[in-house]
Amino acid sequence: MDNNVVCIEIKGVMPTSNGCAVFLGNEDKTFVIYVDQGIGEAIQRAVNGEQLERPMTHDLIMNLFDGFGAEVERVVINDVEEGTFFARLIVSMENELGHKILEIDARPSDSIVLALTSSKPIYSAQSVIDSVDDMTEILEKILKQDS
Repeated sequence: MDNNVVCIEIKGVMPTSNGCAVFLGNEDKTFVIYVDQGIGEAIQRAVNGEQLERPMTHDLIMNLFDGFGAEVERVVINDVEEGTFFARLIVSMENELGHKILEIDARPSDSIVLALTSSKPIYSAQSVIDSVDDMTEILEKILKQDS
């Protein structure tokens, strides 16, 4: 794996006027990805380990992966351009032909749900961490207000 990535985690999911703010980061820095309300709720359910009665799109994808003998290995948020984040979903697959690693272009929001539901790590490219604003203090203020 590239040495220029750092492990991050979900630090919070907060509703906003037009969707959700997903706070990601590590002990050094926190940043925000804005997502629509439905995906924000899916991320929060995955953080909480909750499942709905009926399968959502992410559940369908996981069921397809299971059917193909594939599994999520990790997610890498690899780029950000003008506030739009990009990610790679790393999937491994083992079958009679051998072991295969797939790297799939995906939205970070979808990738995060898949990583959380499969208990796999989420990484960010160091270049992304370096280029985003640090939202650690803002998250701490929001969490203090909510408690």
